[in-house]
Amino acid sequence: MLRPNKHSHPDQTVLAASAVLLAELRRKRAVPYADLKASLDKASRGSDFLFTPAVNLLYLLGLVEYRATADLFEYAGK
Repeated sequence: MLRPNKHSHPDQTVLAASAVLLAELRRKRAVPYADLKASLDKASRGSDFLFTPAVNLLYLLGLVEYRATADLFEYAGK
């Protein structure tokens, strides 16, 4: 779910997970897959199911690129 409603926990939404991932990517510029997933789990326990939708949202917005050869995500924003 992209839009939270009154029943959603603020930390258990795709937008919140995307914000955590984006902050990590902006700070480090390139982050391995496992480290990025661990940073989301560290920020909000039990939100590992939001990792894929959050990365998909960032990819659709053009903010992240995946480098398959190195198995890492790279920040593509300015």
